[in-house]
Amino acid sequence: MNNLDYLKSILDSYPELQYELVEKFWSTDFLRFYQSQTNYNISKDNIVVSASIYKGKKSFAFQLDNPDTKQIDAAVKDTLDVIDKLPEDPDFVDLENDLTFAEPRAVTNNIEALSLDKKVRILSKIADSASTHGFEIFGTFICNHQKYRIVNSNGMDKSSESSPIYLEVKAVRNSNQVTVLETFGGENAGLLDEDAFLQSLLRRIAHGSGEIIDVEPGYYDVVLAPRCVAEFVQYLSWGMSARALDQSSSYFEGKLDEKVFPENISIIDDPSDPEMIRADYGSSGHIYRRLPLIEKGVFRNFMCDNYYSHKTGLPKNGNSASCLRIEPGTRNLDEMIGSVKRGLYISSLHYMNFINPRETSLTGLTRDGTFLIEDGKITKVVNNLRFTERIERILNNVIGLENRCQTIPFSENYDSFDIATVKAPHALVRDFNISSSTKTI
Repeated sequence: MNNLDYLKSILDSYPELQYELVEKFWSTDFLRFYQSQTNYNISKDNIVVSASIYKGKKSFAFQLDNPDTKQIDAAVKDTLDVIDKLPEDPDFVDLENDLTFAEPRAVTNNIEALSLDKKVRILSKIADSASTHGFEIFGTFICNHQKYRIVNSNGMDKSSESSPIYLEVKAVRNSNQVTVLETFGGENAGLLDEDAFLQSLLRRIAHGSGEIIDVEPGYYDVVLAPRCVAEFVQYLSWGMSARALDQSSSYFEGKLDEKVFPENISIIDDPSDPEMIRADYGSSGHIYRRLPLIEKGVFRNFMCDNYYSHKTGLPKNGNSASCLRIEPGTRNLDEMIGSVKRGLYISSLHYMNFINPRETSLTGLTRDGTFLIEDGKITKVVNNLRFTERIERILNNVIGLENRCQTIPFSENYDSFDIATVKAPHALVRDFNISSSTKTI
């Protein structure tokens, strides 16, 4: 009997209890490149068992790493000792009751598909090319293999498997520490086009080889790289959750089925997109299905789990913004850059924080390649800039979207190196507010 079944058998002997149990098997192969040399490689396996246990409207949760039966017994005893002393949650009604299974799909273990030797070869080839331009690379190449099982006292017993890939290469110019970034993410190793990846990085390196300047604070027409568009939409998606609505921190309160953005803005949470890291199940094991969030500028749905569906009355869908896609437009990138008389190309964002989530206002820094556009051409490197903006204003000022999307990976690089992807195009935005220069690259 495995850990989850053992824990379930104990809890089933207490009919007054409800429970949700999750077991995650996680393996990683984590390669780091530093100054164009392999710095270290970590291979690690981990099993995590987590439990949320309910007695009426009272609940207690615990998590165990690589547990044995003694640790599980002790955790259950602790739960039974304290749960009656805890306050009730008046809004708790019941656990998830969606027992729908996702369609079976084949999953390749990318730790095996992308061996250590292959990863080193790819990064070494990139390092050799970058060095001819006076750049060294700092790279992270992660392959995970994960199995997930969730059971609850309503009869749910679901399993899924995934194998995310995360490749990030930061090229740093030796003479002045200018940085540029290229990434790849997804689950299909066959989509990693090594030559295309290298050529894209070399284009960024060419832009990063120019003169470094400052620009004055003000409003600029900017071309946002897909990574920037993806990150802004990730922040925006917080307000599309029923939780944010319940906490009165959602920009979308009272706007359901209303036009909030221009018609060229459509955002979908789509777990079936084969170019992204896919998902079978969402919140508490609810089946994960395609959900339109913004449809031609109109706000269509709040993402709502079982708990907040009971609390707010919104329809339950279990979506969690794990598979966001911003639909492409009709313009090509060269055309968008060519239309800018004097503005900025922004490659990446850093250290963003909300000022007011309800207003979608935030502040942050540009990073890893901010460039001046003059007369339709990228001409100079710009020191990193601070911006203060509202995401709703950025999207309302989008005057063009690229006719293709890129899959952008994001990784926490902590604990289990959780990896997620977002698909986004370049965006041409007018009057983007630059509040100051950092005076540093």
